[in-house]
Amino acid sequence: MSEKMLKFVNIDMQMPAKRTSEIRTEDFKEIYNRFVHDKAREQSSRCSQCGVPFCQIHCPLHNNIPDWLKLTAEGRLQEAHELAHSTNNMPEICGSICPQDRLCEGNCVIEKAGHGTVTIGSVEKYITDTAWEKGWIKPIKVLKEINQSVGIIGAGPAGLACAEELRKLGYKITIYDRYDRPGGLLIYGIPNFKLEKFTVERRTNLLKESGIKFKQDFEIGKDISFDELRKKHDAILIATGVYKPREINLPGSDLKNIFPAMEFLTASNRKGLGDKVKNFDNGTLNASSKDIIIIGGGDTGMDCVRTAIRQNAKSVKCLYRRDRENMPGSAREVYNAEEEGVEFIWLSHPKKFIGTSQISSVLVERNKLGKADSSGRKKPEPIPNSEFEMKADMVIKALGFDPEDLPKLFNSSDLSISTLGTIKINLKTMETNLPGVFAAGDIVRGASLVVWAIRDGRDATIQIKKYLEHKQRKDVEAA
Repeated sequence: MSEKMLKFVNIDMQMPAKRTSEIRTEDFKEIYNRFVHDKAREQSSRCSQCGVPFCQIHCPLHNNIPDWLKLTAEGRLQEAHELAHSTNNMPEICGSICPQDRLCEGNCVIEKAGHGTVTIGSVEKYITDTAWEKGWIKPIKVLKEINQSVGIIGAGPAGLACAEELRKLGYKITIYDRYDRPGGLLIYGIPNFKLEKFTVERRTNLLKESGIKFKQDFEIGKDISFDELRKKHDAILIATGVYKPREINLPGSDLKNIFPAMEFLTASNRKGLGDKVKNFDNGTLNASSKDIIIIGGGDTGMDCVRTAIRQNAKSVKCLYRRDRENMPGSAREVYNAEEEGVEFIWLSHPKKFIGTSQISSVLVERNKLGKADSSGRKKPEPIPNSEFEMKADMVIKALGFDPEDLPKLFNSSDLSISTLGTIKINLKTMETNLPGVFAAGDIVRGASLVVWAIRDGRDATIQIKKYLEHKQRKDVEAA
């Protein structure tokens, strides 16, 4: 065991310095400063190098975390970067946005022993940011081009990860995406203070330089039929994600100034990217000087409340039907939001939207927690005669996402979907009921984490490769 490790007994856990809430709410920059080199080495040295690395087990990508922590502690950053990239296509992005408190860091052995977790996410980001600065990350050099092509529908994390892995193998890749920029949720859904957009753009630019073609503002079923796309490529991957907002059907739902979360977040992110956004510029989607109520306690809800604060909202309140302990969002995100001035109204849910033509207030009902439901969390139950009214100039619904009707959008009624609207696949091969058509990411598993989408994209690569090799053998035999 290296003498540089196991320092957790005399070195305390330390995150990178966080900008004060007064300063950070004035802009959309990331809230954490970067580790300096010595601090990254010091914090990496706290790793216990345990025989059963629970951090690695609880990472969806099974990143070799203890190994690259050891390499960082020893100052071997280029090797650490190569190891981190061997299992993850976007380490710096995962380092920024993964809920480490629920995954690797939350399962760190020394955290469980009371010493405070190793700051895995911050070190992961430091390693990869350093790799970019040093020029260690370069476009893919394909040693042997394969005369087979794959069409990928969706330029989000699952599609991008699969595209990169297939391109490394020599396949010709084209990504089709309906938005004007690649990145999916990474570019338009996640705010800058969690993930600055140049981080996403340099990744997608690297893929373009690697020979991957991108067709933006391109809709399957509109600009090309799904059948035509299948004829154009040897295999297809559907990785569209899930973007349809879940609705809440209450009296007054048709009032103006009630918006789904993605509409609000996309407008803000587009402004940050320098776009003209009509409904932001005219004040409709701008929270400035307004009383804002966000409904929902997941990570998207936290993105919304913290964005509204930065837009200089008069007040920002978050309604969540359960208590803090049963909240689905990252505990770290909730703490950051509270620091920044967000007020959480726990154990509450909206009962009615009030207004004439547009929202003016929300009738809210208190809850108590009953028995556990199928998710394992205690079920919220309304408390009779507990209603109260809250002023609101804008309401943002952050209730989660459902799949869009892809068979209808693609005009491909024979594409099988589940009762939830997600695409059905063979769990072993990741192939749909249509030969040569695969699916990965949220459109299969439902709304989930970016790290799971990357995992699914990488797994799809293996199955698509098997399919294409079998297809090529059959073509050779037929000739």
